[in-house]
Amino acid sequence: MATQNQGFEAISETCDECGRETPHEVSVQIRTESQKRENAEFSREPYRVTECQVCGASASQRMNNA
Repeated sequence: MATQNQGFEAISETCDECGRETPHEVSVQIRTESQKRENAEFSREPYRVTECQVCGASASQRMNNA
């Protein structure tokens, strides 16, 4: 059973859309970058994804720039 932490505070970051510091939901997603099926398992990269809790704007940044 999943539990929720009621005391958790959102992460405040600058939102490009709002133009100010707002609470954001932050997650990490594994994305496949290759369009070719035979190389797909070798092209997965982690991305940091943020979503503004005020305006809903989202942004992503590749975390591994190898």
